[in-house]
Amino acid sequence: MSANKFYTESPSWHERIGSIHALLERVKISEEQSGDVLRLRKLNRIMSVHASTAIEGNRLTLGQAADVINGIPVRGPPKDIMEVQNAWTAYSKMADLNPWNADDLLKAHSLMTDGLVEESGSFRSVDVAIVRSDGAVMHRGAAPSNVPRLTEELLGWGSKSEAHPLIKSSAVHFMIEYIHPFRDGNGRIGRLWQTLILSKWNPLFEWMPVETLVRHNQALYYRALQDSHSGETDCRPFVDFMLDAIENSLHKYVDIAAKTADGIDVGVNVGVNVGVNVGVNVGVKSDILLNLERDPTLSAKDLAARLNKSQRTVERHIRELREQGRLLRRGSDKSGYWIISEKGDRT
Repeated sequence: MSANKFYTESPSWHERIGSIHALLERVKISEEQSGDVLRLRKLNRIMSVHASTAIEGNRLTLGQAADVINGIPVRGPPKDIMEVQNAWTAYSKMADLNPWNADDLLKAHSLMTDGLVEESGSFRSVDVAIVRSDGAVMHRGAAPSNVPRLTEELLGWGSKSEAHPLIKSSAVHFMIEYIHPFRDGNGRIGRLWQTLILSKWNPLFEWMPVETLVRHNQALYYRALQDSHSGETDCRPFVDFMLDAIENSLHKYVDIAAKTADGIDVGVNVGVNVGVNVGVNVGVKSDILLNLERDPTLSAKDLAARLNKSQRTVERHIRELREQGRLLRRGSDKSGYWIISEKGDRT
């Protein structure tokens, strides 16, 4: 399976990859300054596990998920509790998994879905389709007889491809959803597998809350999946979405790390509130968007001066706008510009 069979490259990817490389250096420094790296990493992994299961309809709150992971009794649907426990186990085993080995993919599925779904840890033996709430079929998975071969070909491509891991991991994530190799749990495995691929490239990604950003932009996530297989399969829209989610997750991690460095107790509630719609000053956000609509090259420092706010306050609101999908960054911090999106989550 050659790469050009399922994605075309975007001219903007190279510059966006450069921005993510620079952010990774900031993450490394912020971890060193946080003073509590282990707790910081655990918090972000709890957030990732909760987000990935919540995307699939799990009803536990983040606080309940944290209690489950910490062995504290929780009143909740047994299935939801087991989903969180299984996902935590699967994420904790990432270091032992080879992203290009089909047996390890099956092992991860077994860990993720044990006791929850039929054919756990096995490729599906039945046809599957993704159906909208109105009954319309959005996508049909590959024929069961073709699933093992297509999965082996995908992982074989990934092991040999010279594509950048940021692009490759997004493409593999999409193709897992496209092939739909399992009866259930494909979304959770696709997100885990992208995190796994990225963690083999840079260990910091083992702790990045990418899934959290996907969850808070869930409508855009599903739209990117749909746009990538409407007509001829081309997962370029999905790669674009994931590059945004990855970049924003790095900003989020730096922000949480900064709070620990400032001596703030970074518990679950603080972790949720960083970059999510809690205590948002809608007026400041509107003013930021209005100014960027007039001049998309403005920096946070420029905006702070215009709005008579501190630069740190403006940077926080910009992060929140980006995580909501309302503001996108193209190019580097010095020479790039902002794009205002009307598709973002405005809740």
